[in-house]
Amino acid sequence: QKQVTESGGGLVQPGGSLRLSCVGAGFSVSDYDMSWHRQIAGKDFEWVGGISALSGVTNVADSVKARFTISRDDRKNTLYLQMNKLRPEDTAVYYCKAARTETIWGRGAQVTVPS
Repeated sequence: QKQVTESGGGLVQPGGSLRLSCVGAGFSVSDYDMSWHRQIAGKDFEWVGGISALSGVTNVADSVKARFTISRDDRKNTLYLQMNKLRPEDTAVYYCKAARTETIWGRGAQVTVPS
């Protein structure tokens, strides 16, 4: 069964850093378009960024550019989201998604940045 599992969330003070991990099981993350999304309480899902399976190119949303970085470790079959200079408005549940012929979502990881 193909699945992705996020980890690394938690409580961090403003200006701090966290790294989220997304481990793939039952498939190779390098074969899928991998992305991070977040849902802020009471708001719609927001695309945070992703990495193309074909090119390996990463992109992040303007709202997190220069603060968040996406990377992938193919040996560990893991996608990462490095989050720096965190702000209270980054508080959300962060989800990992793998997409190819099917879409695989993780269960999410809570990130809380108190104001």
